[in-house]
Amino acid sequence: MSITFKHIITPEQLLSNLEAANLIILDASIPPVGNNPAPVCQWPQYAIANARRFDLEGLFSDQQSDLPHTMVSAEAFTREARKLGINQDSQIVVYDDLGIFSSARAWWMFKAMGFDNVAVLDGGLPLWCQKQLPQAPATTQEITQGNFIASPRGGYFCDYHKVSQVLTDTDVTVMDARGAPRFYGKEAEPRAGVRSGHMPGAVNLPYRELLSDGQFKTKDELQQKLRALTGEKNSLVMTCGSGITACILALAADYCGYRDISVYDGSWSEWGQKLNLPVTCD
Repeated sequence: MSITFKHIITPEQLLSNLEAANLIILDASIPPVGNNPAPVCQWPQYAIANARRFDLEGLFSDQQSDLPHTMVSAEAFTREARKLGINQDSQIVVYDDLGIFSSARAWWMFKAMGFDNVAVLDGGLPLWCQKQLPQAPATTQEITQGNFIASPRGGYFCDYHKVSQVLTDTDVTVMDARGAPRFYGKEAEPRAGVRSGHMPGAVNLPYRELLSDGQFKTKDELQQKLRALTGEKNSLVMTCGSGITACILALAADYCGYRDISVYDGSWSEWGQKLNLPVTCD
């Protein structure tokens, strides 16, 4: 039996498909940032059966960059995905220990590398544990190397040059996933040397407004949230603090049918420290 999921999978759906031949489960958790509390259940003490560690901050981030969580090269992504036993016909389910947080970043990375059979576990590990579904401490696995091949898609990630160009484009919405206090410069940025505020022309959609108890709201609710800010525009650029929660917006938008979506990889960690780039608090 093989399965195909492309956006979101519920705990019940995952539970009923744990024996699928092509299933690969990935834990893409990262340490909590900002005001996020430490999770109760976390790797390696708690893991879904046979889950493998997607090292988002290490192996799957460019360690040569001075910015956090920078996308790795296609060659590096291919190499590390193969080490996880991922094949071209695999079904990936990715989760994190905060509900919906860094798992969306892993989802977007696979999409950017040309791989579509990847879904985020709605509610993540917290909901899985809350429902008392099978979990156990992570164990060392003997993994057969996969045959995954990255086929990068243009436009899934962009740089500050691209963002600068589209800020005044009436056909593009630049959407910031940070909380309103940070967006409007009323709360200091958590990273030293980064200015407060936002890009002129950007709109604010805090990622938490798309979630309820760590799960995505209904598709209708997500569509209403997005349309209220985009109007008739269908081209979106997502940004946040360091390229993580922007991917929650990207996942929601893709799920709702938007197809021209890009994530600004450097996000505010880069924009806020470049003094030649415009910043406003209005």
